[in-house]
Amino acid sequence: MQEIITSSPAQTEALGEKIAARLRGGETLALFGGMGMGKTAFTRGLARGLGVEDGVSSPTFALVHEYSGRIPVYHFDMFRVTDWDDLYSTGFFDYLESGGVLVIEWSENIEAALPQDAVRIEIRQGNAENERIFRIDGIEV
Repeated sequence: MQEIITSSPAQTEALGEKIAARLRGGETLALFGGMGMGKTAFTRGLARGLGVEDGVSSPTFALVHEYSGRIPVYHFDMFRVTDWDDLYSTGFFDYLESGGVLVIEWSENIEAALPQDAVRIEIRQGNAENERIFRIDGIEV
């Protein structure tokens, strides 16, 4: 497990971009962390690193946004998912077989359904307002 500290949203995006360079397709990145911790900023950088040119936004109301790049990115928000029926309605299990990269915000809500080899990324507040502490397990940065 690695621990990386970022000091700004731009650095958080750069971390996502750096991790994107290691991805080949088929990975699931499970993001854990409260509101405002930088999950969408991280995903924006990751998507940019995978060649996504469209703007990345939180999929809070859509549950999943699809982005085209050198590898497709499927960005999920599981904040409102409370049971297996909700999870099935997102199409989550079909996306696992897509060959794209799944990025899941609020993974704590679907932890039992995550693939065993999911890259786990826990994000928490650091000492300063914009400081974020990333604990990353499952991929070397």
